[in-house]
Amino acid sequence: MSVTCTLCFHHCVLAQGQTGACRARGNRGGAIVPLNYGRLTALSLDPMEKKPLRRFYPGSRILSVGSFGCNLHCPFCQNAGIAAAGAESETRDCPPETLVREALRLRAQGNIGVAYTYNEPLVGYEYVRDCASLVRRAGMVNVLVTNGTAEEKPWRALLPLLDAVNIDLKGFSETWYRHLGGDLETVKRSIALAAASCHVEVTTLVVPGENDSEEEMRALSAWLASVDPAIPLHVSRFFPRHHMQDRPPTPVSTVYRLAEVARAQLRYVYTGNC
Repeated sequence: MSVTCTLCFHHCVLAQGQTGACRARGNRGGAIVPLNYGRLTALSLDPMEKKPLRRFYPGSRILSVGSFGCNLHCPFCQNAGIAAAGAESETRDCPPETLVREALRLRAQGNIGVAYTYNEPLVGYEYVRDCASLVRRAGMVNVLVTNGTAEEKPWRALLPLLDAVNIDLKGFSETWYRHLGGDLETVKRSIALAAASCHVEVTTLVVPGENDSEEEMRALSAWLASVDPAIPLHVSRFFPRHHMQDRPPTPVSTVYRLAEVARAQLRYVYTGNC
């Protein structure tokens, strides 16, 4: 029997045994199952600024966890080894209770919570939800670093458990988003809903020849300002990765120029990877 996954805009219709476009969710026994539940590919105590979050507990550290899978196929992915991988990935088992114990243990080293990051954490929605609930009960914070392409119902259900999110806004054209396998309007909705619920910062990776025009940055920053001009925007420099190793890095001057364009609309604009 085929089942439809309703977590993201892809709405994958999966026959028994099939796995979705994200490589992390599948039809097993007539139900959609997260294949990466409790399976971590990465676990690290990071500076909060690395998420990147610049205006949320600056100077603090946070236990950062990742698994495998992503529902986009960005050709420039910097974590393709896990984001473009599936259940064959080498992982360590870490149920929610174990993760929270580790987060509490690391308080002595400055840890203030858990960040779900590295791959696309929302393809493992159930794990993020279950961990976030326990982390919140333990008096620590939850941070999510995401491409923002979850459907509205699961996104709304998760937001009350989140203290901060960084959402990738990969550009401001449907053409570019379609090339990445994404959907711009879904991301815009996720940003607007999150801004009404928790601390939000946004990251845009500037790829030469794709989303690096002043016109696009002007439109992007104007829309973001219409949600809230105090939302921090990170304008980040591209480096050749994955299937885009034939491109040069973004000129630093381009990153600085586009940041200045954004500052005409937004209060807090930061440059990254420069």
